[in-house]
This record gives sequence, structure tokens and C-alpha cells, in this order.
Amino acid sequence: MMDEAQPSRPMVEVLYFDGCPNHERLLEHMPALLEGAGVDAELVLTEVPDDERAQAMRFLGSPTVRVNGLDIEPGSEQRTDFGLKCRIYRGPEGLSGIPTDQWLLHALAGAA
Repeated sequence: MMDEAQPSRPMVEVLYFDGCPNHERLLEHMPALLEGAGVDAELVLTEVPDDERAQAMRFLGSPTVRVNGLDIEPGSEQRTDFGLKCRIYRGPEGLSGIPTDQWLLHALAGAA
């Protein structure tokens, strides 16, 4: 009898730098969002310590959210403005310091 492979959990990575508080707001909200969507994801918090690492990690600002290594913001792969800064997201409801729930849920659905 063959063992069935266990489906892998999507990895949700939140990149941030110390000095921008927006990631804290996102982290407070994310467990309820994931639970409400019925998603069992691995949540990883990654601090970006300096501008050199920000450039190397293609860090678009705090917080940056990636699912399985891909930024959840549509069109973000075209951007090159990497660095230590608070990130501003332009969503359907206007500007925000955190990404929309819909972007995260869409990225998770694509990772399943």
C-alpha cells in the first residue's frame, strides 16, 4: 500500500523592518483571516535589518507579504523601489499600510 503524500502547507512570509509599525497591525489580523478562510498556512516573520539586505531581498517596504516566495500585491514584480521604508498599498478602498485581505486570499488560493 502506497503512502499518500501530505499536501504541503503554503508559507506566508511577512517581511518587515524595525521602525515601521504596520506589520504589527497585520500580524494581529492575519490569524483570524486565515482561520476564517479555512487555510492552514505556515506563518514566517522575517526582519530586514539594513538597506543592503533590503536590496538583496527585493524588499518593497514594511510589511511585505509573500506566499511561497511571491509578493501578493498585483504588479509588484515590476517594481524596483527596494529599501527600508513603510510600504503603502493602493487597494480598492484607497491607501493602506497593510495589503488587502483579498490579495492574500487570492495568493493562497493560487498556492493550493
